[in-house]
This record gives sequence, structure tokens and C-alpha cells, in this order.
Amino acid sequence: MSQDSRSAAPLFTQVDIGAAAPTSLLGLNPPDEHTRLMRDMLAAQDRQNELLEELVAQLSAPQRQRVAELAQWKQANPRLAKGCRIAAEALSKVQSEFLQTLTDEVAANADDLADGDFVFNEFIDRFGPRLAHLNGVIQVLAQLSSAPNPTNNS
Repeated sequence: MSQDSRSAAPLFTQVDIGAAAPTSLLGLNPPDEHTRLMRDMLAAQDRQNELLEELVAQLSAPQRQRVAELAQWKQANPRLAKGCRIAAEALSKVQSEFLQTLTDEVAANADDLADGDFVFNEFIDRFGPRLAHLNGVIQVLAQLSSAPNPTNNS
């Protein structure tokens, strides 16, 4: 079985490295070509920056709208906003006590939780939904509360 040398492409090519001036692919002399390439790169980077600014504006618009709506709601309902703040602070204390109970339970039953599915499932059923719902309620109350804004001292 002979191998045809004409059908096989060479594995290596010869590159001439010397002190001669490089030839330009675009017909420009090297300094002009470098300048043109740098200008093209700067133009591309400027366009990329413009696109990033547009993207940030698009992504932040819903957040700004939500903040404005919350501010309007707080101005329209100042007593309710203050009540939400008081409730959020009270529930934060309840949450701390709940977390202490949860961690005590884990410390007391660590081996049983690791070894038994039944004990673990009971633990999750007992603490999981309460913790998730409590966190959700505290988050809503905190957002609606009349917490002082760092930019607005009211």
C-alpha cells in the first residue's frame, strides 16, 4: 500500500523571517496602515460603547419606573407606608427568633437529618414554607415601607 505524495498536503510551511520591511496587504505603507487600523478599532469601540449605553438604558428603565411607582405610592399612603415599616421591623424580630429555633433544631437532630429521609422531610415541611413565606412578606413590607431614602431626607 503506497502513499501518493501528491495528494498529501505539507504539514509545515516555510516562513521567511528577515529584517526587510513588511509588505502591506492593502497597498499602504506600514505607518499609514497602522493608523487606519487604529482608527477602525477606535470606531468599533465607540460603536460598542454606544450599544452598551443603549442596553443599560433599556435594562434600567423598568427599575426606574418601579422606583417611581413606589415613591408615588408612599406619597399617596404615608400612614400605610409607616405601618409597613413598623410591621417589617417586628417581623424581622420574629424571623430572627424563627431562625434561632431552626438552627437549634438542626443542631439537635443533625445526625437524624442526614441519615433519615423521613426526619429530613418533616424538617423541610415544618420550616421551609414558613421561612419562604415570612421572607416574602418581609420583603414586600420593606419595599412598601417609608424607609428613609439616602438621597431624600424625609
